[in-house]
Amino acid sequence: MKNHRIFKMPFASVYPHYITKAEKKGRTKGEVDLIIRWLTGYDQDALENQIKQKNDFENFFAQAPQINPNVDKIKGLICGYRVEEIEDELMQKIRYMDKLIDELARGKSMEKILRK
Repeated sequence: MKNHRIFKMPFASVYPHYITKAEKKGRTKGEVDLIIRWLTGYDQDALENQIKQKNDFENFFAQAPQINPNVDKIKGLICGYRVEEIEDELMQKIRYMDKLIDELARGKSMEKILRK
């Protein structure tokens, strides 16, 4: 999976889809940003800078200050795969983000999404 095309896709091209998905279900951009910051360790300015720079997913996660230590609590199916069983580390991080955004869109509380 080393050369999967999503790895080279700009994070900035997917980010608006995360927001749209959340907003269609009555959630907010702020909640999407909070989830991404929780997962990656970026602060809001650094997140916005990543979007402006149009970094691909590979660089977006490589430059992330710290992946949240509670990611091992993220479990379940996303795109037909169990996130906890994905072997490629980068793909797993991308799918963690997808899973968290899906949980937001399904109405899960922020406390549960952020594994508090």
